[in-house]
Amino acid sequence: MGRKSHGRLSISASRQPRSLMDEPPHIKGAWTAKIVTLFPDAFPGTLGLSLLGKARELGLWALETIDLRPFGIGKHHNVDDTPAGGGAGMVLRADVVGAALAQARIGTPQDRTLWPVVYLSPRGAPLTQAMAQRYAQAEGMTLLCGRFEGVDERVLEQFGIEEVSIGDFVLTGGEVAAQVLIDATVRLIPGVLGNAESAVEESHSNGLLEHPQYTKPAEWEGCAIPEVLMSGHHGRIEKWRHEMSEALTRTRRPDLWAQYLQKQGKSGDGEA
Repeated sequence: MGRKSHGRLSISASRQPRSLMDEPPHIKGAWTAKIVTLFPDAFPGTLGLSLLGKARELGLWALETIDLRPFGIGKHHNVDDTPAGGGAGMVLRADVVGAALAQARIGTPQDRTLWPVVYLSPRGAPLTQAMAQRYAQAEGMTLLCGRFEGVDERVLEQFGIEEVSIGDFVLTGGEVAAQVLIDATVRLIPGVLGNAESAVEESHSNGLLEHPQYTKPAEWEGCAIPEVLMSGHHGRIEKWRHEMSEALTRTRRPDLWAQYLQKQGKSGDGEA
């Protein structure tokens, strides 16, 4: 008797991590991101484009996804269940997520400074440039992408997972947030941007927002490039850029401005 068709493709689940570096070389010691997700096809996404994509092709960093579904329970590989105590939505099971994280842990350092494990969560610590710099100095990291109402708290505690948020809003899953974090981190790895000074001069690198940028034509729609930038006087240009960075930060991000003043040992009016 022939096998009945229900209009669906037959998919064979596998616990083997899916490397996204099958074609590009994987240089030993290259910074690596391991991503535990229900949607491995979401990667590399924008991480495969432009400078980051080229750096990945050159083997400067690697990306590996671990599909959460094969670790699911039962015939249908269930990965979630109803919240204990009642409530709407579903919660990712601790036994399922724990098994996937155990798989991701293979071959990685136990020291979390060398290999951070992060859960993308709206209740996590806000992602900052300093955090991205810390992650870039590690050997790599594991990222857990949540779905539904979140992840069973026990697995977060058991694995000592760091929770990180990309903003005060809620997404349908952690995949987009993971790409944001990886982008912010990988671009700080030596050789990825090409020009190391690019990362140094950006917003947040020195505690301030970046100064305005201009390029050709010298005049557009009656608006000219500030004269100082056309002067060729590097000292004046640097001074102007710093002043503009301070002004923008003071106006747009009072929180960053207060932190900047504190680090500089100054009061709110800029006086020491």
